[in-house]
Amino acid sequence: MAKSNTILIKLVSTADTGYFYVTKKNTRNTTGKLEMRKYDPVARKHVAFRESKIK
Repeated sequence: MAKSNTILIKLVSTADTGYFYVTKKNTRNTTGKLEMRKYDPVARKHVAFRESKIK
């Protein structure tokens, strides 16, 4: 069986609310850290979410 190219990552809110999303990332195509703007329901607005490892 072949090794999977995707890994699970955690997108943590930069608003320091503790809210996070879990998503997949293709390690071959996306080598850098992922950052995207998504909705944070704790802060009740769109903020930047940065990639961190799942522990």
